[in-house]
Amino acid sequence: MKLTTCLWFDGNAREAANFYTSIFPDSSIADNWIAPTDTPGNKQGEEIVVNFKIFGHDFIALNGGPQFPHSEAVSFQIPCKDQSEIDHYWEILTKDGGQESQCGWLKDKFGVSWQVISAEMNHYLGGPDSAGAQRATQAMLGMRKIDLAAMKSAYEGK
Repeated sequence: MKLTTCLWFDGNAREAANFYTSIFPDSSIADNWIAPTDTPGNKQGEEIVVNFKIFGHDFIALNGGPQFPHSEAVSFQIPCKDQSEIDHYWEILTKDGGQESQCGWLKDKFGVSWQVISAEMNHYLGGPDSAGAQRATQAMLGMRKIDLAAMKSAYEGK
């Protein structure tokens, strides 16, 4: 048994699946489900579900209608190896209508929330120097996109 994440869209599930599989590694679109009859959210012949993978994780994009928009209550973390990767994903996910938030959070053009982070942050936020961790946390709270060098400098008191 595998856990699958279902993302609800208002008629643009295919567009979202194409977008996500174009930017993340180990990604692909599998199959879909076309409405065999009218449903509460779809007309016969319309695409209801698009099955896809990103980072090897199974997702379903559901054309369910406008009733349930995305919110920050659910987000996905992108584990970046370095600042270059943070910059890459941040740029792609915030363009064309995406919205920056704080501390590495953003919403993409579909309203899905992401945390663009790095394991390196743990060295500064949870490091053995508690005063340094406080400085790094304060620095992060002032950021939109994560700046690893600034976090490191804050941790080191520079």
